[in-house]
Amino acid sequence: MLVVDASVAIKWVLDEPGDREARAIIETHQPLIAPELLVAEVVNVAWRRLQAGEIVARQAAVIAEEVPKVFAELLAIKPLRLRALQIATELRHPAYDCFYLALAEMRDAKLVTADRRFAARLHGTPWQARATTLWS
Repeated sequence: MLVVDASVAIKWVLDEPGDREARAIIETHQPLIAPELLVAEVVNVAWRRLQAGEIVARQAAVIAEEVPKVFAELLAIKPLRLRALQIATELRHPAYDCFYLALAEMRDAKLVTADRRFAARLHGTPWQARATTLWS
């Protein structure tokens, strides 16, 4: 089982650096899970790309519809909120990303991210072993 964050999931549907590595995660046939927050983050990326003229409305709709279907589970964020806050406080990093890490802890799973800033924050912390990056 892998926890996948939005920085990886969006690469399944957009051509950008790391997209092949991200798509390879699907091909491992491991169950993929994420907090429901992922849906909001992916839809926001689709909206931003639409506003920038990088994609058309139909592509944005497909992203919003199809990305969540890849996951075996999308879990409620409410049970993760306190742990995500603790992790965010300790890392001094936005709580959004820490929901994924809290879920990885809860499910004793590995987190996969393409967020270099987040990965850098994890370096040298107890969470470093819990996460991996697309470029690892």
